Amino acid sequence: MTATVYFAEAGIGPRRENTLTKIRRLFDAAGIASCIGDGDLTAIKLHFGEWGNDTHISPVWVREVVDGVRTAGGNPFLTDTNTLYSGMRENTVDHLATALRHGFGYEVTGAPLVIADGLRSGNWREVAIRKNYFEQVKIAGDILDAGSMIVLSHVKGHGMAGFGGAIKNLAMGCAPAAGKMAQHQGLCPVVDEDACEGCWACVNACPKGALEAGAETVEVVSTRCIGCGECMTVCPTGALDFDWANGLVPFMEMMTEYALGAVQGKEGKVGYLNFLVDITPDCDCCPWSDSRIVPDIGILASTDPVAIDAASFDLVNARQGIKESRLLGNHAPGEDKFKGVAPYTDGMRQVRYGEEIGLGDADYELITI
Repeated sequence: MTATVYFAEAGIGPRRENTLTKIRRLFDAAGIASCIGDGDLTAIKLHFGEWGNDTHISPVWVREVVDGVRTAGGNPFLTDTNTLYSGMRENTVDHLATALRHGFGYEVTGAPLVIADGLRSGNWREVAIRKNYFEQVKIAGDILDAGSMIVLSHVKGHGMAGFGGAIKNLAMGCAPAAGKMAQHQGLCPVVDEDACEGCWACVNACPKGALEAGAETVEVVSTRCIGCGECMTVCPTGALDFDWANGLVPFMEMMTEYALGAVQGKEGKVGYLNFLVDITPDCDCCPWSDSRIVPDIGILASTDPVAIDAASFDLVNARQGIKESRLLGNHAPGEDKFKGVAPYTDGMRQVRYGEEIGLGDADYELITI
């Protein structure tokens, strides 16, 4: 089948139209209001950004979606889940404080904040999906209890997933810490013993105590590893790295299965907007924002997560890359910009596998409004 994806370009165009008007027109064109039942507690799933990141979706834009949900009869709340790694969103108290510092308070967005997996990520239930990696997946309780959901995703690069859009937002963003850890299994770092100098910087940096000082080199305790990669960022000799050849594809496929679990039971009740602006090489989980790898493109809307990510991927790759960015190659239109940042990744695997397991359709018709 062919799904429909609606597109509004980033420029003001002949109408001299602002972003808020574009969001509302996309909301209406994509039929997102039809996803919302009268009186639905509607989860607006987004990423509030790690403290120090400033390219997350603007709370002013989120307000337009909140107003659209209310007009459709829903009762909206903004939501995300706590992180697996250490940072300013690891528990609900710090997470809410970070969201407020980034401007997501009620006075701006018009909706309350709910961290969907509870104070310390203990509010979750299992959802049966019976796929290749998981019979069941762990999904945040307040996501499951919501009557409908609108997923707002900032499209950007990612060091492991290659590409971050709606599928990744559903997968990691709707899972508690235990579900995030399940998705990262198999992505433990391996040690180059010849390169390790025994400085133990990685041991001190590991948030879960998964690295231990051995007699000569560091040792990885796989049962504790969460695949966050923090050890690699501090290693002065590059002695730690993921087993990309064997772990990357399973990681992306497990992530996509979690995305399926996040929307299970909400057939026809989920809408998506992807924001293709400030397209950075890193996830908004980083406490920084690097420069864009391509110019701003626009905003997409759909009721199909696979189609909207496929269209996002194609639109980014159709642009000329910015050579002064961290884009190391693939600058020409048509070349894979995400591989230009992280050559070992294959962000489209999420899209292909999503279609295989019935999450959505990779074929799409793009309609510019």
